Amino acid sequence: MKENFKSGFVTLIGRPNVGKSTLMNHLIGQKIAITSNKPQTTRNRIQTVLTTEEGQIVFVDTPGIHKAKNKLGEYMVNIAERSLNEVDVVLWLVEPSNFIGAGEKHIIEQLKKVKTPVILVINKVDMVKKEEVLTFIDAYRKECDFAEIVPCSALKGDNTEDLIKVIMKYLPYGPQFYDEDTVTDQPERQIVAEFIREKALHSLNEEIPHGIAVAIDQMKMNHKVCHIDATIICERDSHKGIIIGKQGAMLKNIGSNARYEIERMLESKVNLKLWVKVKKDWRDSDFLIKNFG
Repeated sequence: MKENFKSGFVTLIGRPNVGKSTLMNHLIGQKIAITSNKPQTTRNRIQTVLTTEEGQIVFVDTPGIHKAKNKLGEYMVNIAERSLNEVDVVLWLVEPSNFIGAGEKHIIEQLKKVKTPVILVINKVDMVKKEEVLTFIDAYRKECDFAEIVPCSALKGDNTEDLIKVIMKYLPYGPQFYDEDTVTDQPERQIVAEFIREKALHSLNEEIPHGIAVAIDQMKMNHKVCHIDATIICERDSHKGIIIGKQGAMLKNIGSNARYEIERMLESKVNLKLWVKVKKDWRDSDFLIKNFG
């Protein structure tokens, strides 16, 4: 074990769309988690790894904590709340505001139950005036005993290096869990599925609900080209037509955008074929939720 080497697990929590995936991608230095302006986008418990000379941080990304409306919601909330007691540091991401609503108060109640150091991260400070940030810090400081409060911009990268230093401060000395070049524990198939799902959500915008999943049917390398067959799962027959689009235009657009991201990750040419299938109410099935990640 390296002398004076720190290592530990850090979970990111926060309400949907507060910027957890954007922050994680910036800290790691490459895209791992999908981003979307729709809630409940990230379903998988992704571990991403940041290794420096001082230590190794294993980030555990969780779904946003919110009021559950179905089994998928319950599944994600359980994961998020359970993770608070399984890590060395909790990062709570909030948007810059001095109004603390019911959703934030629900999270505060959860945080008060754990002994893990909690670092409050006020994200998106690039969207407000600098002099306002102190009022936001003061409002949250009165609600909970935070180990640290760090304002930053995940999108711009402002103050993210200081955030890493603060995290390291609270990690225990310990072994290096992953090799230096490891950035995620997710298999390539799962990351590919998430890329496709992200591009589908972006392309479809508000046309259908966010209840879609992606299954990788086949993924193999042949003559330096990665051949991928994938199926987009939706809940209704009407959604299927929207995803395919007129003369297949929407599906083609989703595939083209996803292929670009996949080729960057795999560093090879990609032949991507997409299909669309309907599995009604898949989000209310425990089996299908686990099957799709």
